[in-house]
Order: sequence, then C-alpha cells, then structure tokens
Amino acid sequence: MTDRSRDRRAALIGVLIVAVLGLGVNRLLLPGGTGEWYLSLVKPDLNPPSWLFGVVWPILYILIGAAGGLIWKASFNRARFWYILQLALNLLWSPVFFGMQRVDIGLGVIAALNIAAIIATIRMAAVRRLAAWLMVPYLIWIAFAAILNLRIWQLNG
Repeated sequence: MTDRSRDRRAALIGVLIVAVLGLGVNRLLLPGGTGEWYLSLVKPDLNPPSWLFGVVWPILYILIGAAGGLIWKASFNRARFWYILQLALNLLWSPVFFGMQRVDIGLGVIAALNIAAIIATIRMAAVRRLAAWLMVPYLIWIAFAAILNLRIWQLNG
C-alpha cells in the first residue's frame, strides 16, 4: 500500500469517526433538537437561519475528520492531544448550551474550543500542511459561533 492510499484510508476513517461522534452525540443528547428554549432567546441580527447549521456542520465534520485522520499515525503526540481536546470541547458545547441551557458556560466552552482548535491546527501544520488547511473553515465557523454565543449571552443575560 502506498503512502497516498494510506493517507486516504486514514482520512476516510477519521471522517467516519468524527461524523459519527459529532452528529451522533448531538442526536443522542439533544433528541428534540434545540427546542423551544432556544427559539425563545433574543438572537443577534447576525444569527444565520437554523437550516444553515444542518448544512455547515456535516461539511465541517468531514473536513476535521479528514484532518485528524491525516495526522493520526504521525509521531507528533502534541498534535493528536490538541486535536482530541478540541474535538471533546466541540462535542461538549451543544449539551452545555442547548441541553443544560447554560449560555454562560457554553461561552466558556466555546472560548476554550477556539483556543484548542487554533493550537491543534498549528501543531497539525507541523505534521501535515493539508491537515491544517482542512481545519481553516472550522476555525472560521467556531470563531463566528463564539461571537454568536457571546451576543446571545449579552442579549439574554
């Protein structure tokens, strides 16, 4: 098996694992979706329509899963550590924000997520540049999500 085909296989496995984790955890922990509570919140003008989240997140999970797969077998344990940490924080945010209805704690989680994802991306660049580039749309989205979380917290107390 060539290095290129090993990379493809690792990226595909990463996509499957992250997609199942990301989409599955949210479905298990939030079976009713975001619920009436979220709909009742005052949201900032920059809040995108709800349907957009259902389009964006599967794409992002594919990208970050592929990125994780590309760096997984490398000997750079720091890249893996930060990748796993940011993924855990990602999976924690929805249950905290929507499930516990804690906008304030969600803000802390998403701030930590942004920091961990940036460090993960920098560490991943040292292993595989492509892996780091695959993380860029995710970094942009979670930075935007952090701004939304902050504004919702400010508007709703």
